[in-house]
Amino acid sequence: MIWSNRSRRRINGTFTPLLRWFRALTTSIGHAWRRSLQLRVVVSTLTLSLVVITILGAVLTSQITDRLLEAKITAATEELERSRMTVEGALAGAEETTGLSSRLERARAQLTSGGVDSGQSTGSAGTFDPVLIVDGDGIRTDSSIGPSSQIPESLRNFVQEGLISWQYATVSDAEQGDYTGPAIIFGTPTASDIADLELYLVFPLGSEERTLSLVRGTLLIGAVVLLVLLAAISMLVARQVVLPIRSASRIAVRFADGRLKERMPVRGEDDMARLAMSFNEMAESLSKQITQLEEFGSLQRRFTSDVSHELRTPLTTVRMAADLIHDGSADLDPALKRSSELLVNELDRFETLLGDLLEISRHDAGVAELASEQLDLRMCARAAVSTIRHLARESATEVIVDMPDHAVVAEVDPRRVERILRNLLANALDHGEGRPVLIRLRANTDAAAFVVRDQGIGLRPGEEKLVFNRFWRSDPSRVRRSGGTGLGLAISVEDARLHDGKLEAWGAVGEGACFRLTLPLVRGHKVIGSPLPLKPSTRRYTQGQPLPSATDRADEPRGPGASIDSAGSIGADTGGGRST
Repeated sequence: MIWSNRSRRRINGTFTPLLRWFRALTTSIGHAWRRSLQLRVVVSTLTLSLVVITILGAVLTSQITDRLLEAKITAATEELERSRMTVEGALAGAEETTGLSSRLERARAQLTSGGVDSGQSTGSAGTFDPVLIVDGDGIRTDSSIGPSSQIPESLRNFVQEGLISWQYATVSDAEQGDYTGPAIIFGTPTASDIADLELYLVFPLGSEERTLSLVRGTLLIGAVVLLVLLAAISMLVARQVVLPIRSASRIAVRFADGRLKERMPVRGEDDMARLAMSFNEMAESLSKQITQLEEFGSLQRRFTSDVSHELRTPLTTVRMAADLIHDGSADLDPALKRSSELLVNELDRFETLLGDLLEISRHDAGVAELASEQLDLRMCARAAVSTIRHLARESATEVIVDMPDHAVVAEVDPRRVERILRNLLANALDHGEGRPVLIRLRANTDAAAFVVRDQGIGLRPGEEKLVFNRFWRSDPSRVRRSGGTGLGLAISVEDARLHDGKLEAWGAVGEGACFRLTLPLVRGHKVIGSPLPLKPSTRRYTQGQPLPSATDRADEPRGPGASIDSAGSIGADTGGGRST
């Protein structure tokens, strides 16, 4: 068992680096394959070319082999007929008193071109080795001249039946050592005074093998050269296509970055040139439209800012007159008294609207400034809760404040953070249906987060993005208790972006809505995560009932020093907010 564990560890130690290297290599190749169009074109072209070349080489080799063998068989058949006639003539002119072996040797000698010692003959069919075999009949013994051991028994059986036959075989000349390899053997019976005489011609296929080897080598070299040329050609062609695409991609990126004067170079009159012309026309049209929109937006912002400033003076005058009338409303009849109250209220709303318009115009113009300072974020929450306390009383809504008992110090603009929280709380009171509203603060080492949660009508799917649009209302017929202008959440989003933070919304029909403001503790740092979840728990707060302890609310932790009063509100022992 110990040896097995050691062996397993040794094998793992050996193969683990190889597996890691292989995985890294496959990852790099896959990344290059996905990113490079030129690589895909070249590899695809080479793969298809290799398949075509392989099929073509196999077909050519097969055809050449068949033609060589057909020519060899035709020439060998003619040579076999000549050799048979030569043997029959040589045996007919020999004296019968001569021994059988001598007569066979003399007949074989007439077939050879180089004498008896060589035992080889060369004709139009190429080099061949003749073999003469005579079976014994009880009176005479078996006799043979030539390498009779190379003749297959199956071929001899056909010849002994009086048939002219041929067969492929593998031969080896053990005596001479000249050739070892494939051969084609032809056999035929002969008509002579020697009964059962068999003539065989062994044709080595060495020259054909060398020819085929030369053909295969030539085809292989040609295939390699062709693949190299195809690779170069495909790279060149792909480069001609890819370069304009890459150029268009770079120019499109620069165009998206705001360089509206970027254009593609137009060369020639081909498809790429037409693509460049179309791209340039599109870029020119977009540039004109963007310029017009910028000019229109600039004029609109300037108009809004100018109108807002111009309305300040008459608004001040009207405000003074309205206050004077309102101060003396006790002496007026009830109708005029009510009119003076409505006038003062609408002037208040009008003044708030002008302030919001000026603020949103500053954000649009990019001139909004952040007066940041090191501050305890709990102070911003308390100030916001104090501001909306009268709204909570009017709607009989309980505001639950949950903050840590220790300071949460961040580098923020207190005026803007307080305004964000005030807008979120006012929005929650407007849509909370009189149910408790929760504001919670948590922080970690990088960021701090506020959550404002109501249990009112909630948001339909997709409305969590629309709530930050200017003047957007989920239900236009719904009356705002807070007297909002419709710009509060839009300004809040811009204020959050000034802090490099995020303002997000969640909502579900019948479950209420939840807004989360996440701010970095240090100005300029990017917000990655948030200390609080955006989607709250499914538990609902009940007005006038104590909230469960922190141990019962694992997903909604409260501060270490938080306390619960009889009204159900949570506040820090160090002076955190209370129920309003």
